[in-house]
Amino acid sequence: MKQLVKLSVATILVAGALAVQASTLSDVQSKGYVTCGVSKGLAGFSAADSSGTWTGVDVDVCRAVAAATLGDATKVKFVPLTAKERFTALQSGEIDMLSRNTTWTITRDASLGLNFAGVNYYDGQGFMVKSSLGVSSALDLGGAAVCIQAGTTTELNLADWGKQNGIDYQSVVSDTNSQTLTNYDSGRCDVLTTDASGLYSMRAASNDPSEHVVLPEIISKEPLGPVVRQGDDQWFNIVRWSLNAMITAEELGVTSATVDDVTNNPERERLMGRSGNTHEYVGLTPDWTYNIISQVGNYSESFERNIGINTPIGIARGVNALWTQGGILYSPPFR
Repeated sequence: MKQLVKLSVATILVAGALAVQASTLSDVQSKGYVTCGVSKGLAGFSAADSSGTWTGVDVDVCRAVAAATLGDATKVKFVPLTAKERFTALQSGEIDMLSRNTTWTITRDASLGLNFAGVNYYDGQGFMVKSSLGVSSALDLGGAAVCIQAGTTTELNLADWGKQNGIDYQSVVSDTNSQTLTNYDSGRCDVLTTDASGLYSMRAASNDPSEHVVLPEIISKEPLGPVVRQGDDQWFNIVRWSLNAMITAEELGVTSATVDDVTNNPERERLMGRSGNTHEYVGLTPDWTYNIISQVGNYSESFERNIGINTPIGIARGVNALWTQGGILYSPPFR
């Protein structure tokens, strides 16, 4: 009897999930915009300016999906979410997708009813301290008070690293990036730890970036990428291949300024929708990828204008360079 009850509940949950999730594309097209969950403010990744305009590499993934599905990259409603709120908002249907510097892990991918659609930034957890402390290595942080954000992989990574290296520390936990930074600035902790990208972002936003040092140690793998609900393969494919379109465009040398250039490269012409029928596989119009690149740009364009070395964030491509240029960024072929 117990087994029958379990099966019945499971069946109800699956049926309900499929009923809610199976028409995300039609829902988006009906309401006329993509609802995208983003951070509450992380410069270079997802942040709003004084006029309410959102920018960042995570924001650009949202805009790419809007360009693909609605033909207009501006048709996005951004929903700022804390780390604690993000998965519930996606599971409940409050948002259509999540693009919020979120690490892809087996727990999140296999136990929450969610699917990661790819990686738009390869990251790793690091440490930042005030220059005045004179610390040059995280291995010198024994006994330190460490500011961390709740609901992230940061806490577990830090615990694993501390145990492995025999380093004791005191946790100072906050719910948001801004609270964590406030605690760090006010001296409630000696060191701030999060994804290295976040550290560079927070340092760049400080009154005097030279007062802060990002230490050399990287203690984890943090592949960050967009997330959707399980149960809607079409929407999953749309989000995944919208990101892949930006990466492939960089691989093929297609930019927002050259999308109209016709060449004798078959893959480039397929990518731009001028040949082939790959658009049919995702249920979109032939110009869906053209709209992404012409309105949002390729991966490099997004990276360089938001977090590249010529921005206040100042991040070099590193492992986020193309696989042909010493990095690990790679898209399956448009074929």
